[in-house]
Amino acid sequence: MPTALLWFRRDLRLADHPALLDAREAAGPDGAVVPVFVFDPRLWGPSGLPRRQFLLDCLADLGGRVDGALVLRNGDPARVLPDLVREAGAGSVHVSADTGVYGRQRDAAVERALDGVPFVRTGSPYAVTPGRVTKSDGTPFRVFSPFARAWREHGWHTPAPRPNPVPWSTGVRSEDPPEVPDLDGVRLPPAGEAAASDAWRRFRAERLEGYRTTRNTPGTDGTSRLSAYLKYGCVHPRTLLADLEGLDSDSADSFRNELAWRDFYADVLWHRPQSAREPLDERMHAMAYDTGPDADERFAAWAQGRTGYPIVDAGMRQLLGEAYVHNRVRMIVASFLVKDLHVDWRRGARYFMQHLVDGDLASNNHGWQWVAGTGTDASPYYRVFNPTRQGREFDPDGDYVRRWVRELRDVPARHVHEPWLAPDGVPDGYPLPIVDHAEERRVALERYEQVRDR
Repeated sequence: MPTALLWFRRDLRLADHPALLDAREAAGPDGAVVPVFVFDPRLWGPSGLPRRQFLLDCLADLGGRVDGALVLRNGDPARVLPDLVREAGAGSVHVSADTGVYGRQRDAAVERALDGVPFVRTGSPYAVTPGRVTKSDGTPFRVFSPFARAWREHGWHTPAPRPNPVPWSTGVRSEDPPEVPDLDGVRLPPAGEAAASDAWRRFRAERLEGYRTTRNTPGTDGTSRLSAYLKYGCVHPRTLLADLEGLDSDSADSFRNELAWRDFYADVLWHRPQSAREPLDERMHAMAYDTGPDADERFAAWAQGRTGYPIVDAGMRQLLGEAYVHNRVRMIVASFLVKDLHVDWRRGARYFMQHLVDGDLASNNHGWQWVAGTGTDASPYYRVFNPTRQGREFDPDGDYVRRWVRELRDVPARHVHEPWLAPDGVPDGYPLPIVDHAEERRVALERYEQVRDR
């Protein structure tokens, strides 16, 4: 019986899945599809516990959708996949293209190891595959706004139809997945394709209309919370864009822009793979950061939500409690670490990747570079977020702070972002600010001046 192997990676769904269509066609009318997921130690090892657990939950959901046929294997894919092809008698291997730095290297190694068995890449996790949108001279974009215009002009495919039924092969041996220690109270979102669809439907019906403004207020439920589902491909961005077709409101356009940012950062990584770990702006290699015991102590206070700046502490405690941080607050806490505490952005980016359920290398690390002034677009180093002002502007009633910083739950709104000014002083158990923002802003600007003209 003809057999095709479908290797799931960042596409843990059955709807709008072009590689699934190709695998079904390759298997033929009398054949079967072997669905497989490989726990690659190069990816599993660096992943934090929230991403590991969410991935396992998504795979459990996917296993039910393929009638229990999902094959789990552990090890180097360049070794595992050829063995599995021989075991299943598969005539081809089908994947959604991986455009990441390691993913491209891994897939090339797998293709070589398959020794002539077709390795078929169809589609990608993005609305527009990285590398497709360029300037008129063929060079890549470095700034978001012109990229977004070209991205919209380029457009994207309509969602792929779902083949039904799919004859899943059930005769291939599966292995036990790796174990994940207890998350110690971290609350993860429900996992899987149906949960992603439900989250999208609720957002579209209840919150999309006001998204342009509410997306910036962390104390309200104003965002889509789809980032983890997009990370693991429980829903494809093309599906969301198709569902927005015909909606030309400011809020719908703002949501499209968020999907464009995701594609933009993936495109930057495609063209400049070194930007995953190094400053995109080469001048910033010379930026001075603090190291040593004092810097480590300040980093620990930041990581634990004990800086004395309420909006920063709320964000870091949300990260520890939900493996998620509101996007506006991500920028605030990143700016505080880099420009108030003078800690290298890479250290903060690594910490986020360890704790975020939606941790995505391209979006996370380039987002940190944007704030640090080492990367793309119009946020140079001299833009320093004032945490107190940001708190007052985007959490004016203090709802977000009081939710996550329990020591401040009884502080009135007028003092919640500056509890040191409250009549009764800072509540017991909450620290005073560990640095003076005005002074550290001055230091940050001086360091920027030393490198900007290089």
